[in-house]
Amino acid sequence: MTITDPSPPPSFADGRKGLDACAWWARWYERELGWATEGTTPVRLLTGLRFDVLEVPAAVGRAALRRVGAGGPVALAGARMNLLVAAGSADELPGLLDWLEWGGVALSLTAIGAGGRITAPVPPGGVPSRPGAAVWLRPPGLRHEEEPELPTLSGLGSRGGGAPDLVRLVDAVATECHRVRLMHARTGRSTDESTAQPLAFS
Repeated sequence: MTITDPSPPPSFADGRKGLDACAWWARWYERELGWATEGTTPVRLLTGLRFDVLEVPAAVGRAALRRVGAGGPVALAGARMNLLVAAGSADELPGLLDWLEWGGVALSLTAIGAGGRITAPVPPGGVPSRPGAAVWLRPPGLRHEEEPELPTLSGLGSRGGGAPDLVRLVDAVATECHRVRLMHARTGRSTDESTAQPLAFS
């Protein structure tokens, strides 16, 4: 899937009348994608049902995506990037990091799984309400379209091209987190554009 900004489907424009923007966003996600939402100011997407999220600094996410190529949907929220992965991936992450020999290394990486929430990006074709609002860099496919597979852990292989998507993605993210941390340690800067965050799971 390429990074695109598709025109809104007809239901996008039709649903705008009579609804405030946030309530309409929630309706769009539920109707067009079948994703559970919560609240309206802001709308939040529930994780652990259709997808989990790997949250990383934006610079780390961009570098990792250059290494692994196309994958699942990607959203940008301020200085952080959300990489959507298969539901259940957050639970697999600690063991996967250990297997990749990243266990115990401080990484600016947050895994959000069952019971978690992320701020819903502006639906494709919409206009962000404020600077830094969450937006899609690589939007998800609509429910009636062929839905691309999310990076998943289907089995452990080598780090080469035959490794599962989630293995290659996590390895690339961990590598870039560590590289940025070392680079910033030499210059006295934070490991994140805002605040350094330890590896966390929620």
